[in-house]
Amino acid sequence: MTRQITARLSDSAVAALDRAAGQLRLSRAEVVRRAVERYLEDFDDLSVAVERLKDPVDPMLDWDLVRHDLLDSD
Repeated sequence: MTRQITARLSDSAVAALDRAAGQLRLSRAEVVRRAVERYLEDFDDLSVAVERLKDPVDPMLDWDLVRHDLLDSD
C-alpha cells in the first residue's frame, strides 16, 4: 500500500527536482520516493552504527594499530 503525503520545498529545491526528474525521465513523485527510501536506508544503517559505537562490549579497531600491522607485514 502506498500513501500520499505533502511536503513543502523551496523554489530552488523544486527546480533541482525538476531537472533531476527530467534527466532521469521520471516523475517528480518517483524521484522524491526514491530519494526518501534511500535516505531512510542510510538512516537505518547509521543508527545501527551509532548503537554499535555506544556498546562498550563491542570491540573497536584502533586505526593506528591496524595500519601498523598492515604496513609492517611481509
